[in-house]
Amino acid sequence: MKTSIRPPAVPLVTIDPYFSVWSMADRLTDDFTRHWTGKRNAMTGLIMIDGVPRRFAGLVEPNVENYYSEPKAMTQKDFGLTALSSTYDYEELGIGLKVSFTSPLLMDDLDLLSRPASYAGLSVRSIDGKSHRVQIYFDVTGEWCVNSSDQNVVWRQQQDGELVVLQVGHEQQAYLNRSGDDLRIDWGQLYLAVNNTSPGIRTYIDSAAIRKEFVRTGEIVTANRLAMPQAVRENNLVMACTWDCGEVSAEEVSNVIVLAYDDVYAIEYFGDKLQAYWKRNGTTVSAMLSAAIAEYPELINRCTSFDRQLWEDGVRAGGVKYAELLVLAYRQAIAAHKLVTDRDGKLLFMSKECYSNGCIATVDVSYPSIPLFLLYNPELVRAMMRPIFKYAASEAWPFEFAPHDVGQYPLANGQVYSENAREGQMPVEECGNMLIMAAAVCAADKQPEFAEEHWELLSKWADYLLENGLDPENQLCTDDFAGHLARNANLSVKAIMGVAGYSLLHGMLGHSTEAERYITAAKDMAAKWRELANDHDQDHYKLAFGQEGSWSLKYNLIWDILFGTHIFDETITQKEVAWYITKQNNYGVPLDSRKVYTKADWVVWAASLASGQEDFVKLIEPLWDFLNETPDRVPLSDWYDTKTAKQIGFQHRSVVGGIYMKLLKDKWIQ
Repeated sequence: MKTSIRPPAVPLVTIDPYFSVWSMADRLTDDFTRHWTGKRNAMTGLIMIDGVPRRFAGLVEPNVENYYSEPKAMTQKDFGLTALSSTYDYEELGIGLKVSFTSPLLMDDLDLLSRPASYAGLSVRSIDGKSHRVQIYFDVTGEWCVNSSDQNVVWRQQQDGELVVLQVGHEQQAYLNRSGDDLRIDWGQLYLAVNNTSPGIRTYIDSAAIRKEFVRTGEIVTANRLAMPQAVRENNLVMACTWDCGEVSAEEVSNVIVLAYDDVYAIEYFGDKLQAYWKRNGTTVSAMLSAAIAEYPELINRCTSFDRQLWEDGVRAGGVKYAELLVLAYRQAIAAHKLVTDRDGKLLFMSKECYSNGCIATVDVSYPSIPLFLLYNPELVRAMMRPIFKYAASEAWPFEFAPHDVGQYPLANGQVYSENAREGQMPVEECGNMLIMAAAVCAADKQPEFAEEHWELLSKWADYLLENGLDPENQLCTDDFAGHLARNANLSVKAIMGVAGYSLLHGMLGHSTEAERYITAAKDMAAKWRELANDHDQDHYKLAFGQEGSWSLKYNLIWDILFGTHIFDETITQKEVAWYITKQNNYGVPLDSRKVYTKADWVVWAASLASGQEDFVKLIEPLWDFLNETPDRVPLSDWYDTKTAKQIGFQHRSVVGGIYMKLLKDKWIQ
């Protein structure tokens, strides 16, 4: 479907934190494609129409310092973005070309969700009533399988049944050899696969110089000239295919290319090297690629159906601009995770805290992301929480409150945040997050057994919040970039809702007496909160108790509505929403009264407090404007300046799943 938003970056191949490639430009021909970190992971697409070359993706010359007259870019006539696909429509010299990038991340099918295969679909037809001779070239570079282009790669090409499979990988296969944030994978194998039964298909592994050969003649006659191993940058190795479409008429002809990545080992989990979920029953790469090709027509239909339903739901929930925010957030939120199972076969959905510190399974990154996953597969929320429960129950975790993380991606061997110094922890934050997530996921599908399995920890954390949560000491919260803050009113709300969530869990498990005790305690805390947080002018509530004239987004209040607990008076949310509208800048409401920056996820949560759609739309449309106008061309940043639309930090983070909060509210509150 056609979209009016100009995305800051367009998702193309989005599977997991390592296999995630984007276009960070207005048009696919304006720049090479890039890994979400910004490093070049190039692809190039060329078309020859009656002997005249045009570009439809990337560039031909990889070294900008070399003089080369690039073929003219094909005229991009349209662009469409859905949750699962990004589509470019071109017209030039009597030919219409459609290029679609689809990552079929359907959450009702975990084998498919985990399958590391993404599609580049090509369709071409005549648009002027004449027939035209058409040839198409497409490649991806060895940059996709190394951290830096000075690393050596090796490669091979093979026939596998009806498939031709090209493969390239780093010469040194040191699995899980490092952790960090601004890193790319340098183990495993990158694949390009095409159906050999398609007429006119040929494949190559060679220097990027073959692009120029295609531009000159429409054919590649000399290929496979490189000696192994070779540094990627030496000859800019590419895996390429050409498709001789023959004489193209008004009847559309189509083909598909599969891009896939087998990381062999995906996550180290407390000493165990885990493979991706799709491999758990012994599925081979060959079988995975064959299935990806064979199922393509069916998958496109399933993706189209999902895309259509999500769009309709989004428009109903918050209008067209809200629907476009949902679409842009979908693939990013999922691709910031890796799906694996532990040695007992239990599902683990491991997030990477992208462009923050690279932590893995971060609690306060999972918490804002869960609206998306509660909507489409609550089991993925349980899979986010399991690593934290495992670590917190071990002797390695020394504190009475919940951890922040279990390591640095992809090594989940124990918390790294703040080097485990007590003063650097987030005790109220993470206890509240875990309790709210537990209550939410058990309520989502009415399966409280998960909470019962971890009852000892949940009980300890609930009691910690009872004692320490109402008026928090000087500490960090999830918005740790703002620094330590004592008596944080929004953090207090989280603590209160954590206690309320614990009461709900008691109720689901049939513990009526304890359920009543904890909900009464939460109501008592909420009454005291109102007295502590009420500012002198009584039209909003403070950033921190004792700080007159201050204010903040009270996004944690949304759970009182979703849980139906109603422990905070409705006038509180009404006052807050009205206040936020008066405090908006051009690109949204600041996070609080201290700075002009904000967080995209929290803006949507705060807007979702509104009782009517009109106020919700007023609060989220400036977020749409930010994404449409920001000069920073990166995958959706959740931390930005509300006056300039400039990125402050963060990109490609899973927290954008929080943009689904209004949709979740509408589904739950009917």
